[in-house]
Amino acid sequence: MEKQSVTIYTVAREARVSMATVSRVVNGNPNVKPATRQKVLDVIKRLNYRPNAVARGLASKKTTTVGVIIPRVTNPYFADLALGIDDIATMYKYNIILTNSDNEDDRILTVVRNLLAKQVDGVIFMGYNLPDAVKDELKGSNTPVVVAGSVVEDPEIATVRIDYEEAAKEATAKLLESVHDHVAFVTGPLEYAINGTTRLAGYRAALKAAGVDYDKSLVFETDGSYQASYDQAKSLLDKGVKAAYVSDDTLAVGLLNALTDAGVKVPDDFAIISSNDTTYTKIARPTISSITQPLYDLGAVAMRLLTKLMDGEEARPEEKDVILEHGFAQRQSTKQ
Repeated sequence: MEKQSVTIYTVAREARVSMATVSRVVNGNPNVKPATRQKVLDVIKRLNYRPNAVARGLASKKTTTVGVIIPRVTNPYFADLALGIDDIATMYKYNIILTNSDNEDDRILTVVRNLLAKQVDGVIFMGYNLPDAVKDELKGSNTPVVVAGSVVEDPEIATVRIDYEEAAKEATAKLLESVHDHVAFVTGPLEYAINGTTRLAGYRAALKAAGVDYDKSLVFETDGSYQASYDQAKSLLDKGVKAAYVSDDTLAVGLLNALTDAGVKVPDDFAIISSNDTTYTKIARPTISSITQPLYDLGAVAMRLLTKLMDGEEARPEEKDVILEHGFAQRQSTKQ
């Protein structure tokens, strides 16, 4: 089968639209302006883009089914990722089995085994941590897997993510510019590599660059829940904390609400920057400044990468750790 060099990303760039718009056009979604639709169709024709090339070339023994593991279906971060996955899966004629793992190691293993029993062609894993037992199960089955929107300390497993260490460094640096010191890191479990290795390293790097000593007592670990963050607020205030970089939007809202209930003015007395820029950051009051992530694209790129792996294409090392660009949204929880 001839390898396709033109991708959805090429079409989106040439047509100057988002990947979401291209996928809507290809899938016949009516929610696209006629002029935009025609522009995308013209680019598709000019570039001879064939979105179903991989699916048509699959061997007949394939189930054309992909398992998608999500830690909590209620978390908007993973829900937005899932949208990108679903659109690209539809383009390549794959069916999705969406499963909820509750972010518990035993549950994740059970879910993976159930998916493998259904003979899925591949797995996209979304979550904060990929347990060793699950890695072994997937590797033993020779089922392609892509981790989307997180990190995994295993070079053999493909990942699609942003540079979480650099993002944490940038967020912490912005807070240090305004308050100079006493900037805390409020995080989910540090046993997860994305928090305890990657984001923590970025937080520490920003402190070092600003000439501020690292104080372990200013790292506030939680179980990742809203209530845990809410309950930590008093401890932050008792330590004289003036600002916090927060690893998750749910935690950021918990902290913000606790500070508000305690009569602390945000951002005048306390500044907050979160990490995921989900709906939570926009509906909170005051709104929450955040690192921005191309959530739809993270899911879409992960699914496209998985189609290549399922089709037997050998990915180069740099193709198995795809890093997309992040940004920053200035809102009301930090001073201009």
